Amino acid sequence: MLYAFGFERIGVVVSDLYFVDPDPLPGQASPERGVRLELRLFERGEPSGSIYAARPITIARPLWRVDLLQDADAAPGTFDRTHHHPDFDGWIPGPRVFVEELSADPLTWLAGKLSDVPALLKETGVSPGELTEADAAGLRAAVPEITDTVRRLLERVWAGELGRPTDGSGPATSARISWL
Repeated sequence: MLYAFGFERIGVVVSDLYFVDPDPLPGQASPERGVRLELRLFERGEPSGSIYAARPITIARPLWRVDLLQDADAAPGTFDRTHHHPDFDGWIPGPRVFVEELSADPLTWLAGKLSDVPALLKETGVSPGELTEADAAGLRAAVPEITDTVRRLLERVWAGELGRPTDGSGPATSARISWL
């Protein structure tokens, strides 16, 4: 499932995720499941044909990512694999960064990061020119709705409705089942 929140030049996308890491960190070889959230650039195209034509929308390159993941066999709310990626090289994320506060209280940590987008962009090394004041204000106003969406997706992952392997036909050496 994919949710998108678009503002002026940036937006947030959120999806459930099932992941088998092809190069896991020590002690993290089992599948992971949870929710992925990315701060992305959004691009609006021009309608073609008439004023009534649908407008093309592109969800473009990622600026920042947070993965609220845990061992797929762990009890709900474990968050033992929860991390973020504060930087990207184009489409490729930098290394996983584990933060104690993120694993302890993911939604509060996430709300704090999304409430201060200029500081978040500074932390990621993205130029402040990538966003407008309307982006920052719109995102700040949407934080409760975004964190509620993340919470509801996590609940559905924990209930076994989302964030699942495709068919269970055997152990995979790597897999990513998600929109993101």
